[in-house]
Amino acid sequence: MPTIDWKKIAVTSHVSIREAMKVLDVTAMQIVVISAENDTLVGTLTDGDIRRALLAGCTLESAVEEAMNVQPAYGLNTESEIRWRTKMQSKGLRHLPIVDVNKKLVSLFYLKRDVIQGHKNPVVMMLGGLGMRMRPLTETVPKPMLKVGNKPILEIILEHIVEQGFVEFYFCINYLGEQIRTHFGDGERWGIKIHYVEEQNRLGTAGALALLPEFEHDFIVMNGDLLTKVDLVALLNFHREHANSITACVREYSQQVPYGVVEFSDTKVTQIVEKPVYRHFVSAGIYALSPSALGQVSFSGYYDMPSMMTDLLNQNYPVGGFPLTEYWMDIGQMPDFEQAQIDYSHHFAQTL
Repeated sequence: MPTIDWKKIAVTSHVSIREAMKVLDVTAMQIVVISAENDTLVGTLTDGDIRRALLAGCTLESAVEEAMNVQPAYGLNTESEIRWRTKMQSKGLRHLPIVDVNKKLVSLFYLKRDVIQGHKNPVVMMLGGLGMRMRPLTETVPKPMLKVGNKPILEIILEHIVEQGFVEFYFCINYLGEQIRTHFGDGERWGIKIHYVEEQNRLGTAGALALLPEFEHDFIVMNGDLLTKVDLVALLNFHREHANSITACVREYSQQVPYGVVEFSDTKVTQIVEKPVYRHFVSAGIYALSPSALGQVSFSGYYDMPSMMTDLLNQNYPVGGFPLTEYWMDIGQMPDFEQAQIDYSHHFAQTL
């Protein structure tokens, strides 16, 4: 019977979200149970719960109780395994805390993860940029082919995506694109299929989508100059769960004002906030799209993803945000490239 000692995946409600994420990472069980001092179940926390909490204004230092599901499904230890499975199937769950009649935790029942099969969701990589801010390095080499550690940026992110079970790729190329085609070929070396979409003119991060075939499944669009450990399966699950036309990955960006900020009501000072920190979400260059979204926009020449999202919003189509909690680096300028060289050994060298 696939169960696990609940104490291995348990935290109290007062620990930070960051600490709970460490438990998620170490156990790889995709769930944390929240227990009281008397071992009773008070909630559960999943990856999706964390991302929704961040969108609602929490930070990684917020207490778990601000993000947890306070009405989790659970099974009784007096029930049969068939009953547990039925409950999980009806709610679309992979994990079920098991408790006794006093709601004290006994174990965690889970469905074993299947061997990774090839996802049917295509991954579209946008690789046609000129890389002007990275000159002179990009005068003869396209930015996705610049090496971080001992591999091109694109190869590092490709291998991370392949590890997640994605097998169908579309490379949208323009500037020095033949170097990319020569290096990656048809993808056989990675056990995948790579299709090439050649832009005769630079079409932008969304304009090239008009050149793609019609997809039957939700698909990923991603800039090719990123280093990230993003969980694309979680992104697609989030996208479907919220029935979005497009879901943009977002990253928290904080700005601290180095002065005391004076707030007014008419001409009267209401308060002075010393060196406040303002939090914003910025686009991370990674998107999940539903095939139907493409039929709602008009592609004509250069067209970028922010414009596409704005057009969909103006037509009242659901556009969502997926906060990244994983490593992410946009290699837009030379300092970013230099930082990526430092980060590589910690985040990628040991797994690739």
